[in-house]
Amino acid sequence: MSHLASFYEDQIKQHAAALSKVKEQLVVSSILRLLVFIGAAIAISFLFGNSKLVLAIALVAVVLFLLLISRHTNLQYKRDILLALKQINETEIKVLKRDFYDLSDGEEFKDPTHFYSQDVDLFGKGSFYQYSNRTVLEEGSKALASMYKANAIDNIVEKQQAIVELSKEPEWRQKFSAIASLTQTKTSTKSIQKWLSDYSPFVPKIMRYLSLCFSILSLVLFALYFLGYLSGWMLLLQLLIGFVISGLYLGKIRNLGHHSSKIQSTFQQYNKLLQCIEEIDFKSQLLKEKKELIQSEGKKASLILKDFSKLLGQIDQNNNVFYLIFGNGYFLRGLATSYQLEEWIKKYGSAVQDWFELVAFFDAYISLGTFVFNHPNYTFPKISADKGVLQSIDAGHPLVDPEKSVLNNFKIDNEQFFIITGANMAGKSTFLRTVSLHIVMANIGLPVCAKEVVYHPTKLITSMRTTDSLTDDESYFFSELKRLKFIVDQIKKDRYFIVLDEILKGTNSTDKAEGSRKFVEKLVDSKSTGIIATHDLSLCEAAHTLPQIENHYFDAEIIDNELHFDYKFKTGICKNMNASFLLKKMNIVD
Repeated sequence: MSHLASFYEDQIKQHAAALSKVKEQLVVSSILRLLVFIGAAIAISFLFGNSKLVLAIALVAVVLFLLLISRHTNLQYKRDILLALKQINETEIKVLKRDFYDLSDGEEFKDPTHFYSQDVDLFGKGSFYQYSNRTVLEEGSKALASMYKANAIDNIVEKQQAIVELSKEPEWRQKFSAIASLTQTKTSTKSIQKWLSDYSPFVPKIMRYLSLCFSILSLVLFALYFLGYLSGWMLLLQLLIGFVISGLYLGKIRNLGHHSSKIQSTFQQYNKLLQCIEEIDFKSQLLKEKKELIQSEGKKASLILKDFSKLLGQIDQNNNVFYLIFGNGYFLRGLATSYQLEEWIKKYGSAVQDWFELVAFFDAYISLGTFVFNHPNYTFPKISADKGVLQSIDAGHPLVDPEKSVLNNFKIDNEQFFIITGANMAGKSTFLRTVSLHIVMANIGLPVCAKEVVYHPTKLITSMRTTDSLTDDESYFFSELKRLKFIVDQIKKDRYFIVLDEILKGTNSTDKAEGSRKFVEKLVDSKSTGIIATHDLSLCEAAHTLPQIENHYFDAEIIDNELHFDYKFKTGICKNMNASFLLKKMNIVD
């Protein structure tokens, strides 16, 4: 991991140096703005009697001041981007040290009824989502969670290729994430899409020409006034006419401005994110197809959104008294901008949803690319059409510290079941979650913690953490029965890899043994594949009559009155249990 840490540390140094220069530029920028203001004030005070010169100086000062403000804003944005980039690299260094518990854990995506997410530590504190998630946008987080829960086995090779390509672009990934981190949305993208689809235009078509003609006339009147050919009263009359025309639609313009102020920042940031996507040439098929979604009539989507963002900013200026009086009075800017906005919505409104979804997709896939970059020793499963469902060499769990992880080899064929017995704490549950997470990760397109993996794509379904429900007045046993019924119903519809931890835990031993045996026979008859962990050694006898079943175990040894685990996956039936020993060792019983 040293080379990874070196990369992130070098990035931090580069961004810190650039940040120092930008801060210096911001100080100079502030001083320049102050000097322009003071200079204009002094000049106006000396020429106060000459109204034309005062007006000219005021106009020049305002334009210059606005340019400086724009430059200052750009410098502030650059500063914020550099701060975000620095933070991104600091986070990666922490995660390399297995310190990731302050990252978003995806608790909101937990679903006890899902096919597997509850059982494999997919969401929540210390989960795989928390470890791998680098999404910044709310929509990106949802997209990543959906990918993790999709249970989809299609196009795995294409997904792998896309993720590998992104893994090789660390600077680009970080740039995208830094820009996304500055996105401050007052309104959700879903609400924006609804507003665009429901929008009803109000500006008459004639405004396309009227506003332009009116603006030209106003400029001519101003020129004539400064040249001394026109009285100021004509300028006042033009202003009043502009007020009357604009006033007819002022309420609707303000309402449009109200909505615009809520969504402008979203479009400003999203056009930068789209521009980020546009500037890179993808080679993998999946990413190329995604990028094609932002091509609209030969014009880049980022530029289209940029135009819209500018229009939103202009319409929002109607809240400014100076703009409201002079912009509308002399140039009908409120109506002209409203017309342009409505034309934009008519032409591009339906494409916005695709653009938002594309940004969310890349926000999610950046997490996957970062995961690959941070795990160069992980292996992409080789997709196979052979009967072997999953064969792994040196397989481990990605959430277990590599220095402490014990790796195992295993191979499970189609329509085969492993029954795993073992002592308490010997590694059965960790092994079940390792196999389950390997399948989930493989289906997503991620590499897995193993030296070599051959995989025949399959969907996953598990039952490991059934709980009782006091709110639904359900016993533990009934909750487990519902889960098993869910599994039985699903395997009638599709092919699944089934992982079970201790069947029928909520009933007595004799009833459990008989019921478990019948359930295993049903699973075998359904031609399913999977793993069952149990403490019930009698269940292992099914291997005598069912050739699809193979017994394996994890055991423990008592050496010098101490319990020792090797956490190795072995063939056979466990003979060494440790419950009695632990009860005595912890002075619970004599």
